Amino acid sequence: MAARPSRRRRRLILLAILVLALAPVTWIRTGPWQPVDRRQLLQIQPLALPAPSVGPFMLAGAWELKSSNSDFGGYSGLAVHDDGSLLAVSDKGSHLRFTAPGRPGPAPAFGSFVPGDADNKRAADIEAITRDPASGRFWLAYENSNAIERYDSGMRLEGRVAPAALRDWPTNGGPEAMVRLADGRFLILAERDHDGGAVDTPALLFDGDPVAGAKSRAFRFRAPAGYRPVDMAELPDGRVLILVRKVLWGLPPRFANQLVLADPATIGEGAAWQGEVIADLAAPLPSDNYEGLAIQSGPGQSDPRASGSHEAGPGEAITVWIVSDDNSIRLQKTLLLELRWRPNEKARGPAARPNR
Repeated sequence: MAARPSRRRRRLILLAILVLALAPVTWIRTGPWQPVDRRQLLQIQPLALPAPSVGPFMLAGAWELKSSNSDFGGYSGLAVHDDGSLLAVSDKGSHLRFTAPGRPGPAPAFGSFVPGDADNKRAADIEAITRDPASGRFWLAYENSNAIERYDSGMRLEGRVAPAALRDWPTNGGPEAMVRLADGRFLILAERDHDGGAVDTPALLFDGDPVAGAKSRAFRFRAPAGYRPVDMAELPDGRVLILVRKVLWGLPPRFANQLVLADPATIGEGAAWQGEVIADLAAPLPSDNYEGLAIQSGPGQSDPRASGSHEAGPGEAITVWIVSDDNSIRLQKTLLLELRWRPNEKARGPAARPNR
């Protein structure tokens, strides 16, 4: 079996297909010939809600984000601040903090973690973010350099490490999903293996902060057939919600996404860790390259003022935020979905099924 193309090659193939299909349409949104735009402007346009439910989730909102800011787009990771605002990080090394639609809060703010080096893909390719609500610290995972960075609550860099356990991971398929668990451990999943056709992908469970030198143990993660992990977040009960994705090659290429529920307590030696598919992000939802996921819990999530730092109790609803990566291509969009869910009702949901 031929190896699957690397992330870089897949993106080049995607662009080539779009050129052939759409020429002479202008398809790249930004380019080096365009002037730098640092205006802090963000449009959030509501989309018609296509369906009331997505598996066990209720679809509470769908929006398209637009901006002329040069740092906008390519969002591959998402986190929720204590005030409920969202922090999106991109594979261009940039970030966007914005108030969730319909909520009161601060104006949008763009910035970069790698000033002056955003064109260096190896330095800028952020694929995941995870946050400690108690301290406000957050961690970034860089796919190409297989590195982890830690920032304080004021977004000041505290440390960077390239763990030895990550050195053999593919440079174009390294740490794609990362979560800091409530007990202080870190779970990191690779997007792919060196063997692009491998069913399982590398994974690590650190017993503490990787930047502080915590030890790790290796295992394998098994996504649904044909899918790869792109982000994950912890539920209040300790389980993990994992966003997985596959590319549907065609003219034009499309994307398929699913939500997988897995329990870190079941991670063991010698067996691939897997969960169960509980929802498909499929039609009539808008299709795009969903890559970022964050969980917000609070008393009565129908209340826009609910805080993101509250620990949900049994039976309480949570909000799941999902953002798409537009790959800097005009035909793709930056979409934001808001889903509501009561995790303890999952078992009665008709969409739940084991990975195959």
